[in-house]
Amino acid sequence: MCSYLGGFVSATFNPLSGAPTAVEYLVIAGGGGGASDSNGPAGGGGAGGLRTAAGFAVAAGSALTITVGGGGAGGAASSSLTGVGTSGSNSVFSSITSTSGGGGGKAYRSGGGALTGGSGGGDSGTTTGAAGTSGQGFAGGGEVSANSYQGGGGGGSGSIGSNAFTSSSDNRGIGGSGGAGTCSTITGQRVFYAGGGGGSTYYTAARVGLGVAGGGNGAAVNADGSGTTIAPTSALANTGSGGGAGAGYSTTTFAAGNGASGIVIIRYPATQSAPTATTGSPQINYADGYQIYTWTANGTITF
Repeated sequence: MCSYLGGFVSATFNPLSGAPTAVEYLVIAGGGGGASDSNGPAGGGGAGGLRTAAGFAVAAGSALTITVGGGGAGGAASSSLTGVGTSGSNSVFSSITSTSGGGGGKAYRSGGGALTGGSGGGDSGTTTGAAGTSGQGFAGGGEVSANSYQGGGGGGSGSIGSNAFTSSSDNRGIGGSGGAGTCSTITGQRVFYAGGGGGSTYYTAARVGLGVAGGGNGAAVNADGSGTTIAPTSALANTGSGGGAGAGYSTTTFAAGNGASGIVIIRYPATQSAPTATTGSPQINYADGYQIYTWTANGTITF
């Protein structure tokens, strides 16, 4: 079963000579922040784009650039455009670029729609969220019917964000959950990355939209003043997941959760030579016959 983030398996190993000619990579961009509103629901942030493949050709003597994208800020609990979630930043390994996750939107209160990205942000006041990028992620969710007092989940790298669900004629319902993340074994462990943030809810007995794969949960406020309010959460660092949506009513307002920073991981057989140089302080581990380099900050690698 995948975990969100676990420790690495480490061992002492003396690699043989011979520089690699190809590596496997996982490149995840920063996730988008959720949206919020001072008097209504909003959508969760979209996950950062995820790209992974084996057989990427490398040459000795050339420094390859690594850029780790930051997560986008959650929107303010405001009826203006400041409530829209900020998109994350791109992550890069050499010629491979993963696209930033889209910020959540809040069209219900004329605050601005969700933003496109690696995965798109969720939205409210509309039946669809923003689009994702083919091969990197999926679209965000919206509301089953416009103006139903819940927000959609942000898109994930594994599926679209869920639409908000309205359970009765008085609009009591559930915020949309974030889209599924992707399970990777590149570190030697099964870890989920790049899930969408949950949408928020705005009515009595409302239930929050859940983030997945490290995505943040949405908020819940109650329009008639009863029940328990629930604050949103930010995404788990270095998963590239989206932030949970905020919401507001009367004296209860919650700014949205932030998107998570991304991550860049490469690996190649442990029987080949170690790099001649690295920068950015990558974590170095050995598992399953591979040497593994993980960056959570910008750097380079030279073979």
